[in-house]
Amino acid sequence: MNEPESRREWMLTIFNIAGRNSSTNKYFQLWRHDNHAIEVYSNSVIDQKIDYIHYNPVRSGIVAQPEEYLYSSAIDYCGGKGLVKVEVMERSGYERI
Repeated sequence: MNEPESRREWMLTIFNIAGRNSSTNKYFQLWRHDNHAIEVYSNSVIDQKIDYIHYNPVRSGIVAQPEEYLYSSAIDYCGGKGLVKVEVMERSGYERI
């Protein structure tokens, strides 16, 4: 009933290679460490970042519109109710290009 994960060895090999190539890990690495903090200094920048997150599934070709992605808060920003519990922020008037 509890069959072992078929990709286990492959995944461990990939994580081990990433860990050996990292200056901060010795054995395994699962997450990338190359993200950089961005200062969110205005409501307009907050709006831009919300749109960036909402449009990621569109850019990836998963959905045609952001509100179609099942696990996104985009539907909440369109007046609907999605699966993810969110607090919708009032938009600053920023227009997506």
